Amino acid sequence: MAYSYRCKDYPGMEACPASFTAETEAELWKHIELHGSTAHQEEPEKWSSGDRQQIKNLIRET
Repeated sequence: MAYSYRCKDYPGMEACPASFTAETEAELWKHIELHGSTAHQEEPEKWSSGDRQQIKNLIRET
């Protein structure tokens, strides 16, 4: 089983073409956080628990 996330599914990020697939959810989170930092100049360590829950809700098992 793998896990996937598409940035454009997050509200306000509809124009972002990035998507990630990883073997584990922990690995996927590393990709999501790196992408948020490098592509969107965000600071993942400052994401609220609500932001993280919204991302988690968009992660799909594939």
